[in-house]
Amino acid sequence: QVPTGGFPVIYGEIGGKADKTLSFYDHYDVQPADPLELWESEPFEPQIRNGTFYARGVADNKGNLIARIAAVDAYLRARGELPINVKFIFEGEEEIGSPNLGAFASANRDLIQADGCIWEAGYCDTKGRRQVYLGLKGILYVELRTQQANVDLHSSWAAVVPSAAWHLLRALQALNAADDRVLIPGFYDRVLAPTESDWEVLRQMDFDEEGRRKLLEIDGYVNNLTGDPLLEQFIFQPTCNIAGMWSGYTGDGMKTVLPHTAGAKLDFRLVPDQDPHEIYDLLVKHLADSGFGGVEVKLLAAEHPARTATDHPFAHVVIDAARDVYDHEPVVMPLTPGSGPMYQLCQKFGIPAVSIGVGNEDSRNHAPNENIHVRDFYKGIEHIATIIDRFGTAV
Repeated sequence: QVPTGGFPVIYGEIGGKADKTLSFYDHYDVQPADPLELWESEPFEPQIRNGTFYARGVADNKGNLIARIAAVDAYLRARGELPINVKFIFEGEEEIGSPNLGAFASANRDLIQADGCIWEAGYCDTKGRRQVYLGLKGILYVELRTQQANVDLHSSWAAVVPSAAWHLLRALQALNAADDRVLIPGFYDRVLAPTESDWEVLRQMDFDEEGRRKLLEIDGYVNNLTGDPLLEQFIFQPTCNIAGMWSGYTGDGMKTVLPHTAGAKLDFRLVPDQDPHEIYDLLVKHLADSGFGGVEVKLLAAEHPARTATDHPFAHVVIDAARDVYDHEPVVMPLTPGSGPMYQLCQKFGIPAVSIGVGNEDSRNHAPNENIHVRDFYKGIEHIATIIDRFGTAV
């Protein structure tokens, strides 16, 4: 265990024949299991039903963590020694924004240094094809709060006393247009356009728009996007999302009240080369310039985007191994729309990282009935073992 300012990082390494080193990043913390009433079995009592493993954290991220340990163990049992060095880096604060991982990495550069890193997770698409992710979007997570009086009032006062709820709604409207384009000046200045190589990879994805739409039970995508524009928006464009809002009375029945406080939590998914701290400053300035300087903006989490080039040799090792293990062409995504501390642990130190894993198209991360298929778990072990076998001789 390596102490941090919070939960410790669990670190381990095993030496091999070659000088090359492969690291594995995973996390041992999980999301809360709420709402418990929607689970079909106890979330912290793992259960296998009809070939599927159900438990909180089984997909995010403990199924992947165990698959990697199992792959190394199986390789050692079969061959006696590893062809490369391996390192395990397991943190306990990923689900709260990895507040101490950056300091750990900076203080322990010798421990984290590697020639390639297998990142925490991966899934299948709706056609059952295994996905390989070459990067992560960044994130800025903030909380907005406003207060307009010193106490909630009888709603008759709404005729003359400002409403905190309406004030917050108008502040939020200043951030996002009806077409979902972010209105903060300078927000898009650092966004990198997809390269020709990126487009080649995107078009090979063969994204199942209709299958995903049906799985999500939605009528259509934002602005009725389809085809290349949908892929570009999903992979290479940043977002401004309202994660939650609260104000006034929301219980059963009625209560005529004028709220004196209101709040919202927002997450901005960021793409290369956006800087979350710069976006925070732009957000605060834009609110002030728009007449909402009294809205408090609290920074809760910030992660830079990170990615490995599509033509990097390490990416080819992982992709080629996936092709052989799964007997189909993997779906390569230049960026996953999700976020994580890949920049802090890898890109900042020049370590290429690729994210793969044992999840499925409906693993329900962060939701009730989180799951992985048992067959995917075993295939994931085989995939890792194949990467270990080939990485030592890769150019």
